[in-house]
Amino acid sequence: MTKNLGQVLWTDLTVPNAVECRDFYHEVIGWSSEGVSMGDYEDFSMKATGPRPDPMGDGSVVAGVCHAKGDNGDMPAQWIIYVGVEDLDASIAKAKQLGGKHVSKIRSYGKDRFSVIADPAGAVIGLYQQAD
Repeated sequence: MTKNLGQVLWTDLTVPNAVECRDFYHEVIGWSSEGVSMGDYEDFSMKATGPRPDPMGDGSVVAGVCHAKGDNGDMPAQWIIYVGVEDLDASIAKAKQLGGKHVSKIRSYGKDRFSVIADPAGAVIGLYQQAD
């Protein structure tokens, strides 16, 4: 997969009421959803009806709506965009050096790695390192 450095690769919403929010976005925007097994519960991939840029190779999936539990238990209840970086560890270190914070553990999606940081004002953004 071609690396998309500096580009928004994914958008996620993590909330305590994921089912309600899934239904909200279905009614307001028209997104459909597909369940994503998380073991004892399901998060949701939200799907658009038309074509779109596809940097992650996931077709019509435009976002995730996730329960604030498990690995997502420490995520703030807001939309988080994930931006492509060359080196996740170096980007996290640089963020902390410049007054930011590392707010979630590093996780994996296949061979890719991602995490969330906060800037000096407290705004969060996800960093996403695609595998070579």
